[in-house]
Amino acid sequence: MIKIAIIEDDPTISQMYRMKFESDGFEVRLAANGQIGIEVVEKFQPDIILLDLQMPEMDGTEALKHIRSKDWGKTIPVIVLTNLGEEEAPRELKKLGIHSYIVKANLTPRQVAEQVKSAIKTTS
Repeated sequence: MIKIAIIEDDPTISQMYRMKFESDGFEVRLAANGQIGIEVVEKFQPDIILLDLQMPEMDGTEALKHIRSKDWGKTIPVIVLTNLGEEEAPRELKKLGIHSYIVKANLTPRQVAEQVKSAIKTTS
């Protein structure tokens, strides 16, 4: 079973994606901010991470820096899922090795799920 961590502060969005990925046969763990996300990723060891950028307590970029600094987090594919346009995103994201960048408003959950499945195929 493919494991996905969804780090997203909006409970409506995270639940929507949880339902979509669980219906597709994924095992899902949610985190409401970057700090909790780091803990979830370390314990859960997901195959892929969906990461929002704008969150309280610790934003997605800081969480990703921390995840990438650990041996267990260096190679996990990360898809940024945010409402920030790519031109507004922190420049350091590319250096942190994200797989792809998705603006939430531009894709349906089904389209996001297809991108996740594609990312898993290309990295496994």
